[in-house]
Amino acid sequence: MRFEVSKVLDAIERRLSTDPALARGVVDLAEVVRYADLDGGRPANLLRLGLVVDAFAAQLGEENAAVYTVVHRGLLSDADLTSNERMVVRRWADDGLVEVVPSVGDRVLEVADLLGLPVLSRLRFEGVRERYGWLAGQAGRLMAPVPGKNGAVLVAQMGGGSLPVTGAPAPSGAQMLSRLWRCGEPGCALFGGGGGAFADLAPARRAGGQPPPTLHTGRPTCPRHETQLSDVGARPVAEALAVRVGGVVRQRFVVAEGEPMTVGRAPEQGGIMLGQWLTDEARRWISRSHVRFEMRGTEVVAQDVSTNGTGVRPGGSMDEAERMILKGQSRSLGPGDLIELYPGVHVGLARHVTSTGPVASPSVMAEAPTMSMRVVDR
Repeated sequence: MRFEVSKVLDAIERRLSTDPALARGVVDLAEVVRYADLDGGRPANLLRLGLVVDAFAAQLGEENAAVYTVVHRGLLSDADLTSNERMVVRRWADDGLVEVVPSVGDRVLEVADLLGLPVLSRLRFEGVRERYGWLAGQAGRLMAPVPGKNGAVLVAQMGGGSLPVTGAPAPSGAQMLSRLWRCGEPGCALFGGGGGAFADLAPARRAGGQPPPTLHTGRPTCPRHETQLSDVGARPVAEALAVRVGGVVRQRFVVAEGEPMTVGRAPEQGGIMLGQWLTDEARRWISRSHVRFEMRGTEVVAQDVSTNGTGVRPGGSMDEAERMILKGQSRSLGPGDLIELYPGVHVGLARHVTSTGPVASPSVMAEAPTMSMRVVDR
């Protein structure tokens, strides 16, 4: 059973991100782990985050949708969690995958406000609605995880519906995300070089993937260490792209200044691998390294590096007469443009790419032991 639980936690880990370009929603982990009615199990269970993540991905229509997870420091020593669960949360914190804070307060709402993201919570936040007007004014920005027939589902607390939505980021968020920040605390995982007991195992993080500082003191401050941050220069220009295969957004990735990314069947050196989503025919057509994306100034440029060439769908048009072919050539991506590696296999700017069909991806909870997670049929 311990091995099965570890596999589930590893799957959940791949859905965690404090990178503003990749996160799609915000959660308070200390709240989520106590949703005992989702499974009828023990008072606190880290696996409940997986139920919420699954519901979010399915209803958002994005297979690997990542959540920005805020963690109250007290959870790291919460006796209602197992020792292994506490160790996993500490590792996530050391890796910068979650944000640990001394007191959650309204940090979840601050992150959602600065980034324009939906909040996944049962709390109604009545006392701060004047400060965050979108809580009452935008249906889908506050989604409550509740028990469903086959796990968790999300329901909008205002306006009804089941579709999480994004909003316009606060102007102060855009200003802070244009700069890089440094925390004076040695080993700060969010605004430093990382540290902690698991630092040597931490995944590589892109230079510009810092989360938004907190502004509760009136100045940019580290939310974990509560120390004022130093401005260390401009953040590299970056753009989020999305891969859509078979009508479903499968993955987001970031192309940043000085950090190009290659997409293909099975590219080397950390590229975006599509093989797991491809048909046999598509695998034969798409090269191991098929198309390279890089930032040139403020534009994303796609360069064909394949054997068979790369298609371009200007403005997302499916009219074959408008389709273009790149053979070793480059093209800047315009709004709505789709790069086509094979029919039905597209890459475009994430803000313009959505799923056109239902998400039927494997659940992160697929390996969960039934004796520890009992789905409530209601």
